[in-house]
Amino acid sequence: MTVLEKKPQPLLDRFYPIVPDVAWLRRIVPLGVRTVQLRMKDVEGQHIVDAVREGLAVARAHGCQLIVNDFWREAIAAGADFVHLGQEDLAAADVAAIKGAGLRLGVSTHDETELSTALAANPDYVALGPVFETKLKSMPWAPQGLGRVREWKSRVGGVPLVAIGGLTPERALPVLAAGADSLAVITDFFTAEDPDARVRQWLNLLADRH
Repeated sequence: MTVLEKKPQPLLDRFYPIVPDVAWLRRIVPLGVRTVQLRMKDVEGQHIVDAVREGLAVARAHGCQLIVNDFWREAIAAGADFVHLGQEDLAAADVAAIKGAGLRLGVSTHDETELSTALAANPDYVALGPVFETKLKSMPWAPQGLGRVREWKSRVGGVPLVAIGGLTPERALPVLAAGADSLAVITDFFTAEDPDARVRQWLNLLADRH
């Protein structure tokens, strides 16, 4: 690599926290977070659009990429860059409208059928979970394990793979070694005694892993 050449920036940062509201965005994005998902529950109507717009302002002010979970119509209306859909939301979404508006698309998967469905939508990344047992919510799927991460990476080819579920700093490097491109984290920093310090730990751990 010559002096003038630059290594291309990855689509997603290695550390990919998921937060439930703009307050959490304001808290962790200034710490150096470069990719974050806003996954809101129990909000509706104009409140969704307002939150997405506010979240975008926070993220862009700090050079962070904001991914909006589920609310693709509101994401389009707010001028977002990225939306993430679960399988049920993908089935109901207008993927052509999402892409026509210039949004990138991430899709959750848990089994081979869901992976095929996701890949048919030509996503910008695919998420696999839960890699390990997670206490965030009850799930019908058993932990996928590192073997499934390797398998998924071989299946998705050049599409970035996001691992999610039960991730901790101690488990991070083996998951990356198995083929994950990015690590989606929720419970680990939410439940930490000092969430800000935990986020910094993740950022320091993965800083040189691109």
